[in-house]
Amino acid sequence: MIDFELTDDHKTVADLARDVARKYLKPHIQELDRTGEFDAGFIARLKEADLLGVCISPKYGGMGMDYISLGLVCEEMEYIDTSARVVFSVHIGLNSMTLYTWGSEFQKEKYLIPQAKGEKIATFGLTEPAAGSDAVGILTTAQKRGDRYILNGEKMWISLADVADNFLIFAWTDFDKKAKRDHNGISAFIVERGFPGVTTGTIKGKLGVRAGNTGWISMQDVEVPAENLVGFEGEGFKIAMACLDGGRYTVAAGSTGLIRACMDACKSYASTRQTFEQTIDHHQLVKEMFADMVYGCDAGRLLWMKAGWLRNIGRRATRETSMAKWFCTDQAEKAAYNAVQIHGAYGFSDEYPVERFFRNAKGASIYEGTREIHKLMQADYLLGFRTDREVRCMLPSYQPNE
Repeated sequence: MIDFELTDDHKTVADLARDVARKYLKPHIQELDRTGEFDAGFIARLKEADLLGVCISPKYGGMGMDYISLGLVCEEMEYIDTSARVVFSVHIGLNSMTLYTWGSEFQKEKYLIPQAKGEKIATFGLTEPAAGSDAVGILTTAQKRGDRYILNGEKMWISLADVADNFLIFAWTDFDKKAKRDHNGISAFIVERGFPGVTTGTIKGKLGVRAGNTGWISMQDVEVPAENLVGFEGEGFKIAMACLDGGRYTVAAGSTGLIRACMDACKSYASTRQTFEQTIDHHQLVKEMFADMVYGCDAGRLLWMKAGWLRNIGRRATRETSMAKWFCTDQAEKAAYNAVQIHGAYGFSDEYPVERFFRNAKGASIYEGTREIHKLMQADYLLGFRTDREVRCMLPSYQPNE
């Protein structure tokens, strides 16, 4: 039998995330979005709540909850603002879960434990000025010299770039394979902010997620100890794709939170706004927009929860996660579009939150694999052009008594 009921632990962690976001972010989010400021103090609140290692084993400093719990936290965070969910996407989904899966015991002790405890913040560096969906197009290099690698390159559109302590960086280590665009020449490294030659900056003027920190990372002759190589040389591309699975999962879950936020904002507005001598929630075409939101939220939640369940039992979920990410972000865009429409002229103003939801929703159909990439993936799965091969390291299954 399939049980669709959330456990008491699920409800507890969702309540905790909801309380933290509503108490410490909601009162300030409108002004933070207007000014484009990132509230570093909110991360401190997440640390106090012990949420920054929600699905990491207690052995490595985490709460020891399951992957459904991570999705629920992301949903509650994005209900308030996308910038809050992004913290979990990059810190846990893209970085910590990767170290949990691929990291050496040394790396877990040195980096994963403080990250899971919220003592250090982490992010992910794959995208470059000229390489997004085409990950093999990165130009960053890592040249081996004795017991160190020398990294040179620049990463762009990196969430928490100006905030994170640790970066998971992808670079070419085999230059012959780089010339042939053979992804087996890419490797992954843990880079600390304090390493000489590392500089970061913030990108201003974004369409959405203005309360989130997004920026660039520059590396000029950065010496990285060989012990900071994640996995083996040449495994970087495989690791990056595993990272993206984790990130896409959090984005999908968060998007259902944004749809819920749109629904609640519209219910409140439509039940009081009158036209033609009745509140607008009685108009059939307005009801149609509400129906589309419910459809997107409920179906989307089932998709991301299925992907989370597969993670819990230790099975690969690349196809399911791709589907969830595509569907949920697509529906979040539509929900935000309809939310602005329901609010009419007021939806065009930041007096109401739906204008911010509209801007924030757009980014999720681009990052962690564009909508078009996911369409191609799903078609290739169906047509038999793509299958998921075994990987050397699998995300650990959920162990409730660990």
